[in-house]
Amino acid sequence: MKNKKVLIMCTGNSCRSIIGEALVNSLDNIEAFSCGVAPSGKVNPHAKKVLEMHGMWDDKYYSKHLDEVINIDFDLVVTVCSHANETCPVFPKSAKVIHVGFEDPDGKEFEAFIDTYKEIEEILLSEVKKGLI
Repeated sequence: MKNKKVLIMCTGNSCRSIIGEALVNSLDNIEAFSCGVAPSGKVNPHAKKVLEMHGMWDDKYYSKHLDEVINIDFDLVVTVCSHANETCPVFPKSAKVIHVGFEDPDGKEFEAFIDTYKEIEEILLSEVKKGLI
């Protein structure tokens, strides 16, 4: 049973936050969600492809607005872009909020998504673990 809930939030919820959600879901005892403050409404095909390459894609991942998850009692909220960090709302349950920014690979070649995946894996997972202590 997963007992900690983590939200990964960015602007469009099409690349970085979706990759972050999948990676954080691979951790023990943590359930991850993602959202956007201005969601694009779609998962970037390159983000989906890089997750499929790593066996981490799940059809439950989709681009959604913050309103869909605002009432979940998160233990940790992580913003992964400056816009989301600057506009991060106050959640009904007081959640710890941290910012771990990553460059947006949207509009770039597939290799940029591979690099983003590796960067999120190397940096975000340890920051999430520290943030939940």
